Amino acid sequence: MIRRAQGQHRFETTHIDMVPMVDCIMVLVIFLMVSSSFVNDPGVEVQKPDVIGALSSDQNALLIAITADNRIWFDGQEIRTDQVAAVLKQAAVGRSPSLIVRGDAASDLGVFAQVYTEAKRSGIQQVQFATAKAEGP
Repeated sequence: MIRRAQGQHRFETTHIDMVPMVDCIMVLVIFLMVSSSFVNDPGVEVQKPDVIGALSSDQNALLIAITADNRIWFDGQEIRTDQVAAVLKQAAVGRSPSLIVRGDAASDLGVFAQVYTEAKRSGIQQVQFATAKAEGP
């Protein structure tokens, strides 16, 4: 017979394996990063005109803002009217996005018309005008 010495106790340590849990979390994070769509904000805030019946915007759209003093902004940088077509063509490489123009209510219609013309010249087929949803009558 085997005798144990009195006072000696064996303790087993428990071990929790964290590797499978970390693997699952990493797969979820990568999935969320790949499936997310990001929209580049033009970099300035404008007061959009109120319009009843405004449509929702596309998540794959490019955004251009026209401020109250008729300056044009794209991706946080101010651009000139003659640069709009080149910038949009470069941003739309490999895809066919739509363009959303955020025009301030105090901006000139002529500037919007020039941006619209340049966007069509760059090959963008769908150009939308961002508005704020007004309350119905």
